[in-house]
Amino acid sequence: MLALVTPSRYKKAMPTVSLSLGERSYNIHIDNGNLDRVGEFAFRAGLSGKIAIITETRVSGYYADRVKTSLESTGFIVSQHTVPAGESSKSLECVRELCSELVRAGHDRSSSIAALGGGVIGDLAGFVASIYYRGIPFIQIPTTIVAQSDSSTGGKTAVNIPEGKNLIGTFHQPAVVVIDPTTLVTMDTRALAEGMAEVIKHAAIRDASMLPELREIGPEISIGFSLNTIERLPDLIARNVAIKARIVEEDERETRDVRALLNFGHTIGHGIEASLPYGEIFHGEAVALGMRAALHLSVQKAGLPPADARSIMNVIRAMDLPTVLPKGLDTETIMEKIAKDKKFRNGSIKFILLSQAGQAFVSHDITVDDMQEAVEELRRPLA
Repeated sequence: MLALVTPSRYKKAMPTVSLSLGERSYNIHIDNGNLDRVGEFAFRAGLSGKIAIITETRVSGYYADRVKTSLESTGFIVSQHTVPAGESSKSLECVRELCSELVRAGHDRSSSIAALGGGVIGDLAGFVASIYYRGIPFIQIPTTIVAQSDSSTGGKTAVNIPEGKNLIGTFHQPAVVVIDPTTLVTMDTRALAEGMAEVIKHAAIRDASMLPELREIGPEISIGFSLNTIERLPDLIARNVAIKARIVEEDERETRDVRALLNFGHTIGHGIEASLPYGEIFHGEAVALGMRAALHLSVQKAGLPPADARSIMNVIRAMDLPTVLPKGLDTETIMEKIAKDKKFRNGSIKFILLSQAGQAFVSHDITVDDMQEAVEELRRPLA
């Protein structure tokens, strides 16, 4: 685990990204030390009164007291609700228990929720907020690289059922997102590396100029961020958030094939992830494999220059993300899981390809045989 960092040393003001959705517009504030300003940002977003912090056991010990202190100093009446860490908390049973806790704590339709944690907490707390008293406001306080650079922005909430991940959910935009990149230093190195897969994805689909910087950062993942990297994390995360925000503005509910671009690497990646016991492979690790497969198909079917594919794969390798399928994982199982993916409609699938690094598009021409061949390609070591 990386060393804690004192946020007070950071003085440079970093950008605020705005997401414009009419009456549901909001700001995403990114800066080192922002945990101590949560109350201010929540108040500025129009919230007041009672607020429930929903968090998980690991994050709670690091950051819940700071967030609670910030909220209380701004006049909020705070309750805290902690669930076990991990994907198992994204369940309807956990939703029911949290709703009951909120009732017992005196929360009503005038209350709000603060989601403090990674993607699991963002999805879970956001879903609770979307249904409690038919919907109350919530704020996102993401503490992982995946949540900060991707999932906390955009309003997707969900829980899992035995038949699949994220099959029950809503669109419920937050009132504000407060990002403090210094929380990343308490992540273990494997979780940090797998989270960077989503950052690589953003660079691949919209901003190839990030690739050299990401490749430079890669070796630090296993030893800990340098002070220079920590100081520039807010700007890097802001660039990722801006990509996500612009895509959501264009296609909030994924009806125009724009938001689907964010699924680059995820179609085959989800199939790989679902084919293994929970925890054997992390989401971002599966996505990295899915990106390699998508790059292979992009070269074969979309004219992606091989040099562009290599530049993206070099970043994936620099992050020490997997590039070869785990042994014993058969292609038939992966294809069966892909066929159950939400992105399949009427037997066809939207598959995201690149025409060049930084330029993605939705293809409706990728066949099951194409995907099967790409999965087989993942068994071959990279040259």
